[in-house]
Amino acid sequence: MTPRPKILALVMAGGEGSRLHSLTTDRCKPSVPFDGKHRLVDFVLSNLVNSEIYAIYLLVQYKSQALIEHVRQSWTMTRFMPQHFVTVVPPQMHHGKQWFQGTADSVHQNLHLIENFQPDLVAVFGADHVYRMDVRCMVEFHVETRADVSVATLPVPLGQCRSFGIVTIDDEHRIRKFDEKPACTDAMPGRAGHALASMGNYLFSTEVLLAELKRAHEAGESDFGRDILPRLVNTHRLMAYDFASHAVPGVAPYEEPSYWRDVGTIDAYFDAHFDTLGAQPRFRVTNIRWPIYASPDQGASAQIEAGVIQRSTVGSGSIVNGARLDHAMLRRYVRVEPDALLEHCIVMDRCTIARGVKIRRAIVDVDNHIPPGESIGHDLERDRRRFHVSEGGVVVVPARYFAEPRTPAQAVLPDHANH
Repeated sequence: MTPRPKILALVMAGGEGSRLHSLTTDRCKPSVPFDGKHRLVDFVLSNLVNSEIYAIYLLVQYKSQALIEHVRQSWTMTRFMPQHFVTVVPPQMHHGKQWFQGTADSVHQNLHLIENFQPDLVAVFGADHVYRMDVRCMVEFHVETRADVSVATLPVPLGQCRSFGIVTIDDEHRIRKFDEKPACTDAMPGRAGHALASMGNYLFSTEVLLAELKRAHEAGESDFGRDILPRLVNTHRLMAYDFASHAVPGVAPYEEPSYWRDVGTIDAYFDAHFDTLGAQPRFRVTNIRWPIYASPDQGASAQIEAGVIQRSTVGSGSIVNGARLDHAMLRRYVRVEPDALLEHCIVMDRCTIARGVKIRRAIVDVDNHIPPGESIGHDLERDRRRFHVSEGGVVVVPARYFAEPRTPAQAVLPDHANH
């Protein structure tokens, strides 16, 4: 039996997330809340831990305090297993007083972590996608194909190619071309209207990674997708791992096979939430055989005093009293008062929706007290004068825009839990 390779995971958690607008004013993209009680970073960390990869460094940069607090509270490994850890690593500036200049530079600035751990393979994964993945399948593929680098891939519509690294492969899945965010590209064989895209998840043989990072640093290169991978196509064995080819335990037949979403825009982030709703959702978060772990929740159970609720979620400590919820997602400690109407909304922690409020297709960030009779999402021209409105017409109400001192019950959840 072939011994299992020793693996170190480096998670790229430094994303600024500017396309998420006010949702990333006070927090980095990986720490943006998702669904009832998760953050975006919980998906990659859960995938790694479920895949029995327990040595994980998160390389952070912008507005990282909320992420640091979340990891400290939710991802602490026992001190009796020193090889099992999830550790946040800010820029160390060993090679100059500068922040990370790109994905490859962020790893190069932390070469000592790799050299000290001495892994056989290094997984370099992104921190801001919604998906499930058994990384062990990718490891097996990497070993069996004798790859120097494996790149997780999946088809995307040609219209989205500007947002991804696009790969061209041969019949053996060897990558023959890597084009970072091209303006246009040809369709992949056998899939009209689609191209094969990198998911931003890479598996490197350690010796190759160390040598190429040092070479890239000397050449002034700083990014995997833009610089290193296109060059390595000509000198090394780069393989495309088919994300759709493996199965994760517990996925129901009605779910979308190989669900994966880049939630880097307001519309993509908004739509992904509603993929988790319903009795037969596209992506079921509550898969007990492949859990997506969340922050500890000591809140009281939600209370429904009265109202009409259709395909919605109500987080712990929340109260709905005589309101109507239609495709609404309430996180923790949200109060919805009589005659309020929420349609296709995401309402984050510690918000109050007062009597008679009407909200449609909106994201309400934390600590907002929407005053009685307010209307959001029904007059987009008026909304644009106050808030950001996405291309798809989703209104984003910034944190604390409608401010009011919190009640003692609302104050139970600490600020850093949702910034």
